[in-house]
Amino acid sequence: MDAESLSCLLSGDYGRVKEALVKFNKQNSQVFNFMHFTSTGQWVVIWNKLFEYLADPAMPHRVDCLMAIKVLARDKTYLNETVSGEQLDGLLQLAGIGTPEGCDAPASEEVQVEALKCLSNMIFQSTKCQEMCLTNASTEGIIRRVKMYKEAPYGYDIKYFDMKLLFLLTAINCDIRAKVRDQLHGLVYLVETLDLFMSQAAIFKEFSDKDLDLINEVLKVLFNLTVRSTDNLVPEEEEATQFHRLVTVLHDLFFYRTLNRDKIVLLHSNIVNLLTSVPVSCYVELVSSLHSKLDSASTPGSDGPDASTVVPFEANNVYVLHVLVEFLRKNFQKAEKKSDQYELLSPILTVLIKAVRADGVHRRYVRSIILPPLRDVRDRPEVGKELRNHLCSLLTSPCTQIADLSAELLFVLCKENVGRMIKYTGYGNAAGLFANRGLLGGRTGNGGEQYSSDSEDSDTEEYKQIQHAINPVIGCYEPPKPNPLEGMSEEQKEYEAMELVKLMDKLQRQGLIQPCKIGEDGKPHAVDHIMELQEEIPEQQRDHKRKT
Repeated sequence: MDAESLSCLLSGDYGRVKEALVKFNKQNSQVFNFMHFTSTGQWVVIWNKLFEYLADPAMPHRVDCLMAIKVLARDKTYLNETVSGEQLDGLLQLAGIGTPEGCDAPASEEVQVEALKCLSNMIFQSTKCQEMCLTNASTEGIIRRVKMYKEAPYGYDIKYFDMKLLFLLTAINCDIRAKVRDQLHGLVYLVETLDLFMSQAAIFKEFSDKDLDLINEVLKVLFNLTVRSTDNLVPEEEEATQFHRLVTVLHDLFFYRTLNRDKIVLLHSNIVNLLTSVPVSCYVELVSSLHSKLDSASTPGSDGPDASTVVPFEANNVYVLHVLVEFLRKNFQKAEKKSDQYELLSPILTVLIKAVRADGVHRRYVRSIILPPLRDVRDRPEVGKELRNHLCSLLTSPCTQIADLSAELLFVLCKENVGRMIKYTGYGNAAGLFANRGLLGGRTGNGGEQYSSDSEDSDTEEYKQIQHAINPVIGCYEPPKPNPLEGMSEEQKEYEAMELVKLMDKLQRQGLIQPCKIGEDGKPHAVDHIMELQEEIPEQQRDHKRKT
């Protein structure tokens, strides 16, 4: 900053200060590197002077002053050593989320919004600010205002930046997250906030862009509050009730429309992320009876239900499951690069696994879409553009997390039955799952007991015609091949067999392969010499006779 502008800014003459602030904000609106201020020492001088002006009740240019603080807070070089508790508390008061006893007349909405933006930048950039927010009034102030959304006419910008700030606080600090969730009952109030936003758009069941922006920010905060560091935690009764209520609201969100396609995709993405941290027992709320009023909501100007949001299945409306399956399909199309697969596919695969484990209706519907009766099995299971093909192709993905999630989803859809899994995926694709679960010996998983006894298999005529020629290892039809041993004498066969043994032994000694046999636990166990594999042959022959 030139000497004249700096002199005007520090003068204390609010007319000259206004002129300097306007110039400063215009010149630096898109600047994020303030080395020209930090290297000369101007940054600290300007920062402290701006807060001195804010503390003066007669200061007429608070918005301009706050805009300058917001800009300076983009640089964290001196932020930790310069910011003070008094400065942070002053911003909380201007934002309307300070201590109740410190609040006189609330500042204008424009001042409150700019103060919230300053706080967001400072908390994002400064570990000191993050620590101070553990003990100051920031989280209590936001939750206090959230509780008043029904009664007070707060504008969109205040609500939006309230949620932005709360998301930042709960994302950065685990202790703040626990405080908001457990002490301040943030989960309850935020679900009520979602309900409020939905009720305001209930007449036409259509969201504006601003509605969706607000709802998406609330969903992101709810994700922070519900995510746990350990898996499979069983919620207490009170928490379980809150989760059931949350999933009910998420279910209803799927039935709202918008003209902005990108916004609705983002909404579904945030709902999916949030559902990953919801207990399986609450997933029953995703499907409702066809007679439900929510699911048969009329379109504007119509007396009948909106057919686009009704997907009947076994006397239920499974529209939400339909949307989730289609979300998976679209993410497969987006995940062309293997580096994108985990981010795009992991959340929705996790949600579908939980959904199909939650209830038999869920599993049967999703199975009817992902694993319909086989017809054309002339191509390998991993080849093609259907969901089954995409999932089978992931079974051998180098990203083990994605491979495991895909395998688990398919296995549950197959009712954890080894034979049915081989039928739909091929033994080669499913071998990793079988090895991990001790099922290489062909035993059914322990989870199979939880499923009904009906097979749900109805082979098509096309499948039955070539079933005898399907190779179970590759999972598809394999044309008959000539027998390579045909015309050989027994001595020649024995010679070729021994040559194969020698080659395998050489590969083993070189450490290139490790022959294994299936142990009693159904998992592979290394052998010291490949001749040990001969011990398996009589047992395999007996198993084959029993099966045929």
